[in-house]
Amino acid sequence: MTARVLLGALLVALMPGLAAGQLPIPGAPGGTKSKNDKAQPLTVDADRMERFGKENLVIFSGHVVARRDNSVQYAERVEVYLDEKGDRVLRTVSTGGVRIITKDCRTGTAQRAEYFDLEQRVTLTGNARVWEEDNVVSGDTITLFISQDRSIVQGGKQERVKAVFSPKDAPKDAEKQNGEAAPRRTAESCKN
Repeated sequence: MTARVLLGALLVALMPGLAAGQLPIPGAPGGTKSKNDKAQPLTVDADRMERFGKENLVIFSGHVVARRDNSVQYAERVEVYLDEKGDRVLRTVSTGGVRIITKDCRTGTAQRAEYFDLEQRVTLTGNARVWEEDNVVSGDTITLFISQDRSIVQGGKQERVKAVFSPKDAPKDAEKQNGEAAPRRTAESCKN
């Protein structure tokens, strides 16, 4: 597997609930789900939630934990910007110790994560790091263009981009070839 393909695979699922485009937002009128997530509710736990109807903004703050489809995102604050009708997420901004764990045990961390629905773009900023098992990519900024299956990792003033790609264990690959399925893992079962 090439480094570009692996990086893309690591990042594709970082924003599982956000990449779907439409999310039900508690307290927002007409919150909807995308066609792909009919049975997948978004659950958000936080110390506080504020809804600003005129600004089409919902802010979750204080130990925010958002769960959807066995993936989880942690942050101190999550701002959700909605369209004029208040039923579609246009952009989200997560700040403060952002950590995202996907249902297939990919993990991303940064000081800030921003999702733009129209561009299908996710940007992790500030000590951005993405890993799965021993494979790690880090830089000041990691940007994923979801619809293009393309990603960019940029270094900062202090550090350059770093990537480590480890070969898969031969026995695990042999099991896959023999048709034995690996047990399904959830974000809660991932090693952190």
